[in-house]
Amino acid sequence: MPTKLELGLDNASGRKVLEIAREVGALQEGDFTLTSGKKSNYYFDGKRLSLSPSGAYWLGKAIFEVVSQLSVDSVGGIAVGGYPIVTAVALVSHLEGKPIPAFMVREVAKEHGTRKQIEGHLKAGSRVAVIDDVVTTGGSVFRAIEAAEAAGCKVVKVMAIVDRHEGGGDLLRAKGYDFTAILHIRPG
Repeated sequence: MPTKLELGLDNASGRKVLEIAREVGALQEGDFTLTSGKKSNYYFDGKRLSLSPSGAYWLGKAIFEVVSQLSVDSVGGIAVGGYPIVTAVALVSHLEGKPIPAFMVREVAKEHGTRKQIEGHLKAGSRVAVIDDVVTTGGSVFRAIEAAEAAGCKVVKVMAIVDRHEGGGDLLRAKGYDFTAILHIRPG
């Protein structure tokens, strides 16, 4: 395979996430169109990882270990890939005795019910982390950041399972966001 998964978060949890990502076949070859509209000969299916029992646990643990050091009030997931990840973080945080609630950011506000773009536990003035499965150009992450900031929150951390190194991670850092990816994919 011309592309390679590499460790970004070099600790025991990060290494376990990498091991499980390989076991579940999260990195796939083929012809794909990404959310950004870009064409790619590989795809990282974060849901194969986050929806497996061991993958969910180790993703939750890896992210919890980072965000719990930052005194975040809540972790937010981006539709749809981030939802199971932040659920895993909330569960691990409970097991660790340091509960961190979660929220979900929709692409757009729903047109029925409460008509909210953000669901879950988010209060104005909160310090939050925004989580996604994959960062390519950063478009989805920036929309979620804007939604959290519009709700009066301060985004103190942005995390992803994977940085594809196609500009999104660099743009996040250039705009002043503290960005960490558990894994990296460097195109071959």
